[in-house]
Amino acid sequence: MSGGLFNVLFLCTGNSARSILAESLLNHEGGGRFRGFSAGSHPTGRVNPHALEVLRRHGLTGGDLRSKSWDEFAAPGAPLMDGVITVCDAAAGEVCPLWPGAPGLAHWGLADPAAETGGEAQIIARFEETLAILQSRIRQLVENPENVLAPGGSRAR
Repeated sequence: MSGGLFNVLFLCTGNSARSILAESLLNHEGGGRFRGFSAGSHPTGRVNPHALEVLRRHGLTGGDLRSKSWDEFAAPGAPLMDGVITVCDAAAGEVCPLWPGAPGLAHWGLADPAAETGGEAQIIARFEETLAILQSRIRQLVENPENVLAPGGSRAR
């Protein structure tokens, strides 16, 4: 753990919806023991407005949420990660950067709520569903991270 915090990076392709939801949820659910981050292999450059709306509805602050590249977290001086979790199949199939510290790894494949093509109510419902799934998984992670994250190697810093 880094300075008493368990750092977790959520990865997706665009870093606009699923990984953003997960970052915000972990920062809320983590009880000060976990710190969530998110990034994408090909970030869109903006957070999906429906993701922000659903977070607001649940009292989860948007804070400093922004769409960013995973290169930020592989660079020197970046926070060391204890866990890296892919939340979409596209990012799971890509060659990821080498993460310093050999963090634990997991894959939580979720359908992209931003791909929903229905009306506004249907789109929000898809984002709500994604948030609920992520909340359940994040609560399991907070309860016992070693059972959720497969060892990526030594956690020595």
